[in-house]
Amino acid sequence: MSRPANSDVLLAARNLSVRFGGVLAVNDVSFDVRRGEVFTLIGPNGAGKTTVFNLISRIYTPTTGTIAWSGPDRHVDLTQQAPHQVAGLGIARTFQNIELFEHASVLHNLLIGRHIRRETGLWADMLFTSRVRAAEVRARTKAEEIIEFLDLQHYRDTLVAGLPYGVRKVVELARALCTEPRLLLLDEPSSGLNVEETEDMAFWIQDIQQDLGISVLMVEHDMSLVSKVSDRVLAMNQGEVVALGTPQEVQAHPGVIEAYLGSIDEVASLRRPAGSAPARSAT
Repeated sequence: MSRPANSDVLLAARNLSVRFGGVLAVNDVSFDVRRGEVFTLIGPNGAGKTTVFNLISRIYTPTTGTIAWSGPDRHVDLTQQAPHQVAGLGIARTFQNIELFEHASVLHNLLIGRHIRRETGLWADMLFTSRVRAAEVRARTKAEEIIEFLDLQHYRDTLVAGLPYGVRKVVELARALCTEPRLLLLDEPSSGLNVEETEDMAFWIQDIQQDLGISVLMVEHDMSLVSKVSDRVLAMNQGEVVALGTPQEVQAHPGVIEAYLGSIDEVASLRRPAGSAPARSAT
């Protein structure tokens, strides 16, 4: 596969479309994710955001279009890869609905995430050779580093089933980081979180970008979080691209306002004229 034209581009989606029966869920969507940026997909429910995520992680196959991935040693079309190969290329994902092993500890969930970086074979594992022992030490060291990075020390030996929802979200984030990704896909990371937990999530995302140098592709509804952490935003509606730019540019775009609130005329009709007082109800 040829290298994306811009060397700063880590992932390049071109003319993606996917049809489920008679429904065109994504229609001719194109965008780039640059190295070291936080790129966010926004839009109302049913806009096609998670479908795009599922195309990248190979849960779905596009009807048309390509997704070029610029790896450190090779460049591939993700649409030609099997789903189990995606993580090995350097792409990790979290889910809107948390997917953890509830009856395993936080540490063991993170070590499961390290499985993609497995360095030894079955027979060596069964014999527990010195090479296997060294690999286990490296895996444990990486997991402990992520636990410290995300302030999970207090929960490291706790079963996931006994954790608050907000902590589980961070654990799922930690497991994804244990795969040492170059691109992290976050599917609605603030979903189900309170205001304080959402602020913490913004902090983690910024640290992942700035301290770990990991690019982030995010689907999110919370516009305060989007504005705080995103370098660029792609707005979608009914499977199509509406606007692309900075968070401020996209939020001010008439098509985005209409997608969220109705037509411009309808929004204008809701505004009370300056200086007018609200109507008083009859007593």
